[in-house]
Amino acid sequence: MAPPCMRCHSRHLINLESAHKLGIAAGALAGSLKSAYGSLYDVRTLTVASSTHLPLSRVASAVIAGASGGIAGAAAGNQMVRHLLPPGDGTPWLCLGCGHAFRVLA
Repeated sequence: MAPPCMRCHSRHLINLESAHKLGIAAGALAGSLKSAYGSLYDVRTLTVASSTHLPLSRVASAVIAGASGGIAGAAAGNQMVRHLLPPGDGTPWLCLGCGHAFRVLA
């Protein structure tokens, strides 16, 4: 159970360790999808780059682009949440009411 905020005594808190893991996963997924879509579809016309069928070489390039985009997206998700983590030991919490980040020793 989340402790009350030390500043505003609100109970609307999020565990920043969970938010950090979710940020990495969401960034990896978004980066993979964006890169794979960009390599499969022609950006100028928004149609499939080949006419009737998709050649296997385009699928291979989409897989490689998706993997590299996923790595870049995971790094971006990591950086977005990392600046919220307060220094010190204990479980990090973020108050959704006032924005105060603090740690609680268990």
